[in-house]
Amino acid sequence: MQSWIDSLIAAGDFGKNPPRDLVYALFIFGLSAVVFLGVAFPFAGIVSWVERRVWARIQSRVGPNRVGPNGSLQWLADGLKHVFKEDIIPDEADARLFKLAPYVVVLGFVLPWAVMPFSSALILADLNVGILYFTAITALTVVGVLMAGWASDNKWSLIGGIRSAAQIVSYEIPAGMSIFPVVLITGTLSMQGIIRAQAWEPYHWFLFSNPFCFVAAIVLYMSALAEGNRTPFDLPEAESELVAGFATEYSGMRYLLFFFAEWGNMFIAGALITTLYLGGWQAPRLSSSPVVMNVLELLSFNVKVLFLVFTSMWVRATLPRVRIDQMMSLCWKFFVPVAFINLIGTALWVAIWPGGNPVAGYVMFALGLAIAVLFIRRVMYYLKRSRMEMYLHPTI
Repeated sequence: MQSWIDSLIAAGDFGKNPPRDLVYALFIFGLSAVVFLGVAFPFAGIVSWVERRVWARIQSRVGPNRVGPNGSLQWLADGLKHVFKEDIIPDEADARLFKLAPYVVVLGFVLPWAVMPFSSALILADLNVGILYFTAITALTVVGVLMAGWASDNKWSLIGGIRSAAQIVSYEIPAGMSIFPVVLITGTLSMQGIIRAQAWEPYHWFLFSNPFCFVAAIVLYMSALAEGNRTPFDLPEAESELVAGFATEYSGMRYLLFFFAEWGNMFIAGALITTLYLGGWQAPRLSSSPVVMNVLELLSFNVKVLFLVFTSMWVRATLPRVRIDQMMSLCWKFFVPVAFINLIGTALWVAIWPGGNPVAGYVMFALGLAIAVLFIRRVMYYLKRSRMEMYLHPTI
């Protein structure tokens, strides 16, 4: 490949000293962008179908089941439908901002994949400020949503955009402060460095390293739901109040891009929590082959992320939407103070036990396991009460 690039450089008018490093960088960046777009967008589409099927099972319905086996191609049919729909721009809208807004939102979804550590070797850019880059880029979403609400010249869109700005900016604070406990423990902002500071055993994950990190992980997960406009925090696009919120005036492919970003952000949020608190790609050392280990690490990372994605689907199908005042009160009266306490508590913990406290890891893991067992028992109890045999195998 290098000789092929060299021939391209020689054929151009780059002069006697062609900037080979720049051309190599641009080529690799372009190739990586194509690969990641080829993964990110189909993932968002498939998740839309999976989510609808999960909702159907939870709510005793069937869900999409016509296009493809068990409706598995429904996401593709919906995507093609939106692509071929007419792209309408309101006469009174700010056309430039109206057209640009969906792409800004998509940038906030696509660019974080550059620092996402799928395995010890599978990462596009292992930045030493990876966490900082991750949080900064995902904040682009609020810019795009607010831009869409303002440019639409529609009162429902504007209210949805303002709600989104207030919501995302507010929940950025507890989310950011729930990231810093891990940074204090590891002393690095590199996502790979944070994962390498953990191990594959759950009691070595930062989730169970101390009580403050355990609570911080829960606050981060809830804040991620709010930042991603997921139920019960989907106030910016509340259909019962705002038609479709900031996306009311959009149609065709531009409308679809907003929801591509929403479904894809479920993976982004899951990847961040997995990296910080669930051991990332760490997997048991079952082989001396780097290829085999990277495959195992990739599987480990994706299983954890997809579990969190499924949990967010479960939450959306179960809980009702909260009011806007309840959502803001939850952030400022509860999450922000708790996040401050977690940050200060972790700082004191690190000062007392700089190398960590292994006993605390075992105790917190036992506590987490007990909570999980109690939760599963309660779920099974309600499944039996609702006669689960009636909807575990509905007519497909």
